[in-house]
Amino acid sequence: STCACVEYYGKALESLIKQVKIMSIHGKMKHKRNKIFTEFRKLPGGILVCTDVMARGIDIPEVHWVLQYDPPSSASAFVHRCGRTARIGNVGSALVFLLPMEESYINFLSINQKCPMQEMKPQTNVLDLLPKLKSTALADRAVFEKGMKAFVSYVQAYAKHECNLIFRVKDLDFASLAKGFALLKMPKMPELRGKCFPDFTPVTVNTDSISFKDKNREKQRQKQLEQQR
Repeated sequence: STCACVEYYGKALESLIKQVKIMSIHGKMKHKRNKIFTEFRKLPGGILVCTDVMARGIDIPEVHWVLQYDPPSSASAFVHRCGRTARIGNVGSALVFLLPMEESYINFLSINQKCPMQEMKPQTNVLDLLPKLKSTALADRAVFEKGMKAFVSYVQAYAKHECNLIFRVKDLDFASLAKGFALLKMPKMPELRGKCFPDFTPVTVNTDSISFKDKNREKQRQKQLEQQR
């Protein structure tokens, strides 16, 4: 749902999946968007991480799966997202991830959008990729910062969902959510103020010591730190 989540999960998938082309696209990439879209269309296969900027008005042939990590803020956007697959007589699948507390969204979509859904049983023998993502964040400040921004933007977008009777930000399990984003520590934000998270264990490393892999960015950061001191 947010540009920051696309930036982070695009980077995350790049570090986790080596044999597949991963591309990212969102609304803030104004001049790059057409180039990325055209390039992706020509690929024999790949993964496009995107916001709702790609939910309508575009045609990519033979999209087999549309995975919706978070439910869109409007019900009509859900159907448009699904419409990226199974186009012009082809067959495809669309999947949305929901928390148990969000399951009434299925009935809402069935009534509001005439969109029946089937439950897909959770996969077994799933690899735990979070340690690898954490180590990627520890090795590069750019990934660490992208993860923090993505988490904050996700919570803010969740709070603005049009179905706020179903998607209640006060009921979110922030500790589990932070683990899912492979965060090294909880960010400072109004929604978390005054809350304790015994189920979340931050890393013992001082996160200020994490440096950018990009030498120029790190040089600039060190200069700023020196000025602050």
